[in-house]
Amino acid sequence: MQRRTFLASVGTAGLTAVAGCAGVGGSQGDILMRATAFDPYEFTVSVGNTVTWYNGSSRGHTVTAYENAIPDDAEYFASGDYENEQAAREAFRQEGFRGGQVVSGETYSHSFEVPGRYEYVCIPHEQGGMVGTIIVEE
Repeated sequence: MQRRTFLASVGTAGLTAVAGCAGVGGSQGDILMRATAFDPYEFTVSVGNTVTWYNGSSRGHTVTAYENAIPDDAEYFASGDYENEQAAREAFRQEGFRGGQVVSGETYSHSFEVPGRYEYVCIPHEQGGMVGTIIVEE
């Protein structure tokens, strides 16, 4: 019975530690990267604000803008600072390289200067639906 009590308390402490990293007011970032999801899925900021993604999972993730799903005059963004979506995808898929990967416990940040809707993806978990949206308002 003591083992169950110990495991239950460790599980609760672990969830509490990760929960503190997520969302507005989190100490590590604005958006938490979970095993197969961005949390929150949609995040709204004002023009000029910086958004920080925090990888709170044990998996490596990317933050990669869909090139055709950001405002026309907006700066492209991707962890690894690639110039476009194709370059980000190619770098990630290079054997043994995994370019743009944000490993567990690390962050990626980007400042948004143009209002509009920005859709992005985690390349290795795209098939599982790990996508998100940033809404930038005036």
